[in-house]
Amino acid sequence: MEAIISLLGLFIGGGGGAFFTWRYMRRKAKAEADSAEVDTMKNMQEAYDKMCDQVNHYIEDAAGKMDDLRSERDRYKQERDELRERFDKLEDSIRCMKNEYVNEKNDTDRKIAQLGRKVEAMRPFLCGDMACKKRQLVALLEGVESEQVKTTTRRPKSAKEPKEIEPINLEEMS
Repeated sequence: MEAIISLLGLFIGGGGGAFFTWRYMRRKAKAEADSAEVDTMKNMQEAYDKMCDQVNHYIEDAAGKMDDLRSERDRYKQERDELRERFDKLEDSIRCMKNEYVNEKNDTDRKIAQLGRKVEAMRPFLCGDMACKKRQLVALLEGVESEQVKTTTRRPKSAKEPKEIEPINLEEMS
């Protein structure tokens, strides 16, 4: 009986110890699992914070780049507007110069026509023979000298009276 009691004590004592050991191990495993879960959550939180910091940095960088691009775009717009203004001024200047040229050309043409009419009006008073009292018409062309009749101090009475000088044919001169 004593042996039974000692065996029973051994089994109860050993079984009770095993039961308490088993409970202790279960609690320890649960605490380790909770600790691992907390560590995992901490790691996830750190990764999330790092990811948020990276995203915030990316957003700030993108916003800075957008501001730079906007300022560059505004500068290019201003340069374009200045170039358009300069081009318009240059165009107006050219238009004014063209109008002045046309006006001066018209004035010059008018003056040349006026001078031509004056020369035409003087034509009856011009003579190819310098000693002649009777005026003979002379061909007046640019770059062409009119032939002068040799002058003598006295003309013989039998000499024919000078006739009108015919106009010069430009085709024969080419």
